[in-house]
Amino acid sequence: MTATPSAPGPARPPRVVIAAGGTGGHIYPGLALAAAITRLEPTATVTFVGTRRGLEGEVIPRAGYALDFVTMVPFTGANRLALPAALLRGGLQARQVLRRRQADIAVGMGGYASAPLLLGARLARLPSLIHESGAVPGKANLVAARLTRNIATSFPAAARAFPADRHVQVTGMPLAAEFVGFDRAALREGARAALGLPAEAFVLFVMGGSQGATRLTEAALGLGERWRDRGDIHVLLKLGARAASDVETQLRRLGADAVVHPVAYLDRMDSAYAAADLALCRAGAGTVAELAATGLPGVLVPYPFATGDHQRVNADELVAAGGARVIADAEADAATIGPLVEELVADRGRLAAMATAAQSVGRPDAADHLARWVLELAGKST
Repeated sequence: MTATPSAPGPARPPRVVIAAGGTGGHIYPGLALAAAITRLEPTATVTFVGTRRGLEGEVIPRAGYALDFVTMVPFTGANRLALPAALLRGGLQARQVLRRRQADIAVGMGGYASAPLLLGARLARLPSLIHESGAVPGKANLVAARLTRNIATSFPAAARAFPADRHVQVTGMPLAAEFVGFDRAALREGARAALGLPAEAFVLFVMGGSQGATRLTEAALGLGERWRDRGDIHVLLKLGARAASDVETQLRRLGADAVVHPVAYLDRMDSAYAAADLALCRAGAGTVAELAATGLPGVLVPYPFATGDHQRVNADELVAAGGARVIADAEADAATIGPLVEELVADRGRLAAMATAAQSVGRPDAADHLARWVLELAGKST
């Protein structure tokens, strides 16, 4: 009698390990990806890998995810000589983590831990993928790209920097869930009330620095002085806690405390974007992606000391679409920015056109797009 073949059992729930560390620019997109993975596949298990150098040791466990550590040296300076040995050591550590976590796929989001994790995945013969958040790829991801054929980017410009034989997709920057389906009209009234902003005024949202002495914070103080006798323009100034009291003192001295509203911390960035009509900010990859996703026009001041002037390149897509203007750091003062803002206050049609242009290059579903690719690759290993 011929035995009947048994039906295959149900697929094992996918297990994903993500390397995301160093700065928030790598960590928060990694967390957005993790949330999208479990939203699309509730049975999935997601854990993280990082180093002990960055913010991940605090941020990732607080978000509720398990975190394993590997050792790795920076990719610059004298460390270049130690890089091969450090990468091999970190890769072997990562392979142990992947085996212990019974991983189906490894995902690198940039930062020091990405290359070791990708090497660990190659040693363990697992599928892998890297995500490049900036328009100019970082050194860690250029190394990691040698270890995988699957590369996701936030910006089209970055896609052109990787070898032609790689599978590259422009997925966009994974953003927190509140940016998916962002609805300014629905959020605006409540956001302004919560932030103490007038319902009808034009609001410029300035993302200043944590020390209160950055170029943008100084510009906001100057704009407050310029507009202190106007009730139709207000400034929402985001600061760090250490800078808030000093700035408040300066605002009172300038007589600008009625029009500039400093906040030490924002629980929900989408509320600030909903409350604002225009943003004045640096051109970090995450910020540019959020402006596009929310359709908020921007005046972008790229950080002049960014490696390879990458913040200016980050801004290019948004500027080319007509959703933002770029001002050089040396020119970013009230005398230059004030007239530009005032033109937009007087021409709401032009402001609306900028908002539409910004939204035209937004990729608010980037986290889901990337998560689907990760899950597809994970399914091939089970």
